[in-house]
Amino acid sequence: MLMPKRVKRRRVQRGRMKGKANKGNIIAYGDYGLVALDCGWITSNQIEAARIAMTRYIKRGGKVWIDIFPHKPVTKKPAETRMGSGKGSPEYWVAVIKPGRVLFEMSGVSEEVAREALRLASHKLPVKCKFAKKEDLVSADAPQEKAEEVKA
Repeated sequence: MLMPKRVKRRRVQRGRMKGKANKGNIIAYGDYGLVALDCGWITSNQIEAARIAMTRYIKRGGKVWIDIFPHKPVTKKPAETRMGSGKGSPEYWVAVIKPGRVLFEMSGVSEEVAREALRLASHKLPVKCKFAKKEDLVSADAPQEKAEEVKA
């Protein structure tokens, strides 16, 4: 499972997920990607299950990139424990996902194979996702360039 090698602080607060992803929202490495449509937490087990589903379908052809990493620890108190006596110990690790975040990328396979592999992976995840091509998700600079071309 994915988890940080070392952490500075062991227990963090839950936080809140508002707004859209402003980092990791372009397809940087591959030709096709899986983009989140809503926010949520994805555990390291779910990331691993999605990775296995994709690589099994493409039969070790092509290349897969995992663009998310579970940095956030989620704590849990033991069962049948009374309230108080501090925060629980870390139980598992999650990646915080916002809408627009690219979760996985893929290249070296046809579009039909990539679409089906990413569909299978999306069924393993707790957030709604969509298939995207590299041309669909351009960098943040591109819309400004198009706007300048229209003015000229």
